[in-house]
This record gives sequence, structure tokens and C-alpha cells, in this order.
Amino acid sequence: MNMLSTKHLLGIKDLTPEDLHLIFETADNFKDVINRPIKKVPSLRDITIANVFFENSTRTRLSFELAEKRLSADVINFSSASSSVKKGETLLDTVNNILSMKVDMIVMRHSSPGAPHFLSRHIDANIVNAGDGTHEHPTQALLDSYSIREKHGDVAGKKVVIVGDILHSRVALSNIFALQKLGAEVMVCGPNTLIPRYIRELGVKVELDIKKALQWCDIANVLRIQMERQQTKNFPSTREYAMYYGVNKQLLESLDKEITIMHPGPINRGVELTSDVADADNAIILDQVENGVAVRMAVLYLLAGRTQ
Repeated sequence: MNMLSTKHLLGIKDLTPEDLHLIFETADNFKDVINRPIKKVPSLRDITIANVFFENSTRTRLSFELAEKRLSADVINFSSASSSVKKGETLLDTVNNILSMKVDMIVMRHSSPGAPHFLSRHIDANIVNAGDGTHEHPTQALLDSYSIREKHGDVAGKKVVIVGDILHSRVALSNIFALQKLGAEVMVCGPNTLIPRYIRELGVKVELDIKKALQWCDIANVLRIQMERQQTKNFPSTREYAMYYGVNKQLLESLDKEITIMHPGPINRGVELTSDVADADNAIILDQVENGVAVRMAVLYLLAGRTQ
């Protein structure tokens, strides 16, 4: 097998375990590329990719743009803040206007869950979901699992706890799907108000005590509290959240083992992670950022191969 089973990357839920392994093996090759003196390959020289972002982004947008340029694709960037969307233009009209400029692939972030799925039913170009509301963020989950594989040799059999704002996190859902497809055990931990009621139906463990969760796991993926997505107050204050669910050096030293610390960024230092934890040797947060470029190169390359 040398191509993905799907034309689009809309969510991890749509991928097979074979797809995941193919992406990782392809990313291995591209990781070698981005660590050599000449970091560019001509793989997508005749492909034009539009980054269509309806929400703010730093890491994801820069990572995709760098991945595209490393593959020698032609890149155009779209920001809704300075576009005709502000004048009332629909999502479909916006994208069709972009496609009329002979764009081959769309990388899209949108605040509405399902927006990339809607587009995939109406346009011919490949679509990569760069985050849709509180639904999925597939490339983040791919780079997280890839980073675990790089650090621990394999994802299968590992115990991974996802800590924090599970309710509002698209990263959490995509990670659950990816980790389970790769054979890991998954637990979620956070305040009861930030744990979705349906979560146990996905086959994950739930733990409300942060120390018990960290004692159980091999890897802790700590999420940001997404205040911008919360319509109601789910906990008294960030200070109180940090007291009960913040991961600090003292808490980690109370465990009888060392665990790997991950974070998708941006980090609210002093809330979900203290600086001495975020910058410690057992934290692979910057490795996740580096791996994000290689994984996104792999995704774009494999999707482009379905239409060439």
C-alpha cells in the first residue's frame, strides 16, 4: 500500500490503522529531509495549495505553510479577517472563487464543526482539516502519535492520559481516535465539568484525580483551557484549576516513575503546566512542533498522490 484510503483528511475517524502507519513511514523520510542542509524536495512542484483559515492560528498555519514550501508547492494564504466573508460571502462561494484560480488542495480551519466535510461534498479539490470547531484536529493527533512513536518506539501498549479541557478540545477527540487505532490505552482527566458525558462510550477511562491519572500513565498529553470556547464558567478560576489539575514539578516528583509530558500548544504557563515541567528533559513539546512539519509534509504528499 502506497496511498491513503481516502481523498481527504477530514478526521482521524475516517483513517485506517494502515493509513496511520503509512503517514508515519512517509514522515520518517521527510524528517530526514528537513534536518539536512537543503531542506526542499520537488515532490509537489506542480501543486497549488490554499491555506484557508477562518480562525486564528500560529503553529498550525506556520507548520502547514512550511511543509508546503518544503515540498515546493505553490502556496496562497487566505484570512477571513481581511476577506469578502466580512461582506456576507458564503463559505462555498469563497472556496469556489479560490478554486477557480486552479488551486489543487485546500487546508482549512473553521469554527464550525463539520465545515470541511460539507466542502468535501461540493468541491473536487483535496481537503485537509486543520481544525473544525470542537470536532477534530487530525494533523495534531497524527504528530502527537508520531512523537510518541519516536520517543517510545511504538504507540501500541502505551498508557496515555489526556489532561484538561476535554469538553471543548478537538485535539482530545482526534487523539483518542488515533491512539486507539494504534493500540494504546487512553484515559482522560480533568474537572467533571470539562469531561463530556459521552466520553466513556468511546472506550476511554475517566479519572478525576490528577495524581492517580499520572501514576497510571506512560505519557501525559496536557491540554490548554479553552476559555474562548466556553459559554459558561466551568470552574471558579484559573488559579483554582492550576491548584487541582496543573502539572508541576512537585507533583511529578511524587510519582514512582518518570512520564513523558506533551502539550499541543499554546501553553498557559502556570495554569496547566509550570515552566519547570514544560522545559524539562522529559517534555517533548518542541519535538511535537518539529514533527508537525514532517507529518504535514507526509499528509500533503500522500493526498496529492491520489490525484496525480
